[in-house]
Amino acid sequence: MHAGNIFAALVAWLVAKSQGGRMVLRVEDLDRERSKPRFVSDVQRDFESLGLTWDEGPYFQHDRDEAYRAAFDALAGRNLVYPCFCTRADLHAASAPHRGEKPVYPGTCRSLSADERSARAAATGRVPAERLIVPDRVYGLDDLVQGPYTQNLARDCGDFLVRRSDGAFAYQLAVVVDDAEQGVNSVVRGMDLLCSTPQQIYLQELLGLPGAVYAHVPLIVGERDRRLSKRDRDAALDELLVRFKTPAAIIGHIAGLTGLAPSADPVTPEELLPLFSAGQLKSCFPDPIQIQWR
Repeated sequence: MHAGNIFAALVAWLVAKSQGGRMVLRVEDLDRERSKPRFVSDVQRDFESLGLTWDEGPYFQHDRDEAYRAAFDALAGRNLVYPCFCTRADLHAASAPHRGEKPVYPGTCRSLSADERSARAAATGRVPAERLIVPDRVYGLDDLVQGPYTQNLARDCGDFLVRRSDGAFAYQLAVVVDDAEQGVNSVVRGMDLLCSTPQQIYLQELLGLPGAVYAHVPLIVGERDRRLSKRDRDAALDELLVRFKTPAAIIGHIAGLTGLAPSADPVTPEELLPLFSAGQLKSCFPDPIQIQWR
């Protein structure tokens, strides 16, 4: 973990606990190549040491394929899904820029005939990904931090993946199915995922699943526009412990830096609770987009 992960988890914990809610620990390990059991143990140990306890879980996505497949089959049964043979290079070459971080898919494979799909499959020699058809329609939310946010799915996103070419179900589909089954009605995460939320709201509508209240917190960045990186060990927890000595001092520094507390004095999540109100999140942070680490 690094300071950015800790910050998002702290806000999620405060939002839940200040409203009598329960914290769910979900391990999003769809990428089997990169997900190792020891990382799960490390995350749980880190959360516990920081006082960011959970009430349910851990739940794992790697054993939820049956639930994701049922949702995928429901969409496919309504002819809302089609195979996509585009490579990553194809997408970057053909896509228009997106207001967030993802390019807009131009619909290259949407209208292929059955013969054209067979020819593409033979030419590429690989299993295609699967995309969900989106409407020319606006979806939006009133985010607890960012305020109103809307996205025309056809113009700002394009048809998006629901299953990857390696057979793994895509993040958007998995989290929507998991949130509904696990009773998640409050989602707190980084600002970089705000542009994914209208797509998830669309999936909730298609699958008849309940929605949630969202709060997309600022990213803690190393310098302007450069988010903290696990690979570069930016503000890594073990290094924070060397610098600040105690978990309470780490929480206090992050709370003071981000505006969750009036000072950077050592504090536990429990001690922050009386100072916190979910309704004041929008005015809490000095910058709703990014906060520079120091």
